[in-house]
Amino acid sequence: MLDPAQLAALAAVHRRGSFDLAAAELHVTQSAVSQRLKALEEVTGALLIRRGQPCAATAAGLRLIRHFDEITLLEQTLDLAPSGPATLRIAVNADSLATFVIPALAATEGFLYDLVIDDQEVSQDWLKRGEVAGAITSHSGPLQGCDTLPLGKLRYRATASLAYATRWFAQGVTRDALSRAPALRFNDKDKLQELWARDLTGVPTLPSHRLASSHGFVDACVSGLGWGMNPEGLVTAHLAEGTLIDLAPDHPLEVPLYWQFQRLTARATAPLTAALKRAAQVHLVPFALPNPHS
Repeated sequence: MLDPAQLAALAAVHRRGSFDLAAAELHVTQSAVSQRLKALEEVTGALLIRRGQPCAATAAGLRLIRHFDEITLLEQTLDLAPSGPATLRIAVNADSLATFVIPALAATEGFLYDLVIDDQEVSQDWLKRGEVAGAITSHSGPLQGCDTLPLGKLRYRATASLAYATRWFAQGVTRDALSRAPALRFNDKDKLQELWARDLTGVPTLPSHRLASSHGFVDACVSGLGWGMNPEGLVTAHLAEGTLIDLAPDHPLEVPLYWQFQRLTARATAPLTAALKRAAQVHLVPFALPNPHS
């Protein structure tokens, strides 16, 4: 049987990226972390961590980390976690976190959360690698060893300040105007502005500021830095007050979202699954029911 303390050291080094940060998390010395990892590598006969800046687990190391996470969560369901609440690691996109995920996390007791923030188009990859127990993703699956819960669609509005719109879109939201007006982009993975603009006018590329913050997006739009796709729930008050305007009220963008989670630990994560479902019913646009006559 593998030593849980050694597995914890492996997971901490991989996730924190260094031996000193892992030691701080585990409340032990850096030497103790190194000794535990060395002992685990000797037992398994495999290199488990590639030393570097940052340190990262090998494929064999990732398999052991997944095993450790699963065992920890399973022990939680049996009340066999004497050291306290289990850490639940999930992948979630920033806009979901800013709209409906935080209330769901707050409503679910018994866990310490370790959140990986990544785009909904790639968050499933974290689940595929076994680095998280669940992910908010735009992919419906199926994914081997996982179950999928449809949550709903996150509705986005193309918003800007009145002064910004007057300056850049005086003749309307045209292809030419969009090719010149500075947009906001969360990071290089964020394609929402391009998808919306392409659907509306066919414009291929947009000049963009990069700003990795959901609430920062709203503030930047209010301040006139650029236009951007904001979750409807984050801008409703601004639209009502007139501090933001909707550039094309008849053209929202709706992104489908799903909660995918490991089947093996589904019982342990069931309270969070239920909380996410309840929160999604409040904040997301429901999926259309299939027409039984179609």
